[in-house]
Amino acid sequence: MLVRIPGLALGLAMFGAGIGLNIRANLGLSPWDAFHQGIALRTPLSVGLVTIGVSVVVLLGWIPLRQRPGLGTLLNATLVGVMIDLTLFVVGETETLWLRVLYLVGGIGMVAIGSGLYIGSRLGPGPRDGIMTGLAARGMSIRLARTLIEGTVLIAGWLLGGAVGIGTVIYTVTIGPLLQITLRRADKGPL
Repeated sequence: MLVRIPGLALGLAMFGAGIGLNIRANLGLSPWDAFHQGIALRTPLSVGLVTIGVSVVVLLGWIPLRQRPGLGTLLNATLVGVMIDLTLFVVGETETLWLRVLYLVGGIGMVAIGSGLYIGSRLGPGPRDGIMTGLAARGMSIRLARTLIEGTVLIAGWLLGGAVGIGTVIYTVTIGPLLQITLRRADKGPL
């Protein structure tokens, strides 16, 4: 387990930093991040703090599903939000399109690599993934569970004012194939 913790921490840090870059790209976010941003726009909380708060609420949803969090679950619930805010603090806003596209592409790549590292550590799923796997364990297909969850938070995020756009489409189309590559690589050892 001690050997897997550095990969977990690096993965979560990359995941959070990638989300921060996607926010700075201002071209559209993943469903959950649009939801987090939408809440942040309507509260005095930062996107990172909202991400942490939503993680805690989602973890409460694990109770009726009888899901058990691991170390990775608990670190995911906190470290990702901290890294989002740190990235937003360090990386300023820009109107330069080529830089925004670079942020989007780099951010998606960081989320994919970070996901491969933290999932590959096998120290517990993220809070949001645990809801999906908990529903699947009770008979719902992964595809249906994921679609219902992601669709619901995307609509809620959009209604709250979260950024939904071409970046949302690009993220949705590319994250699965990229994650498959990084998970395959994570199974072979350190990246």
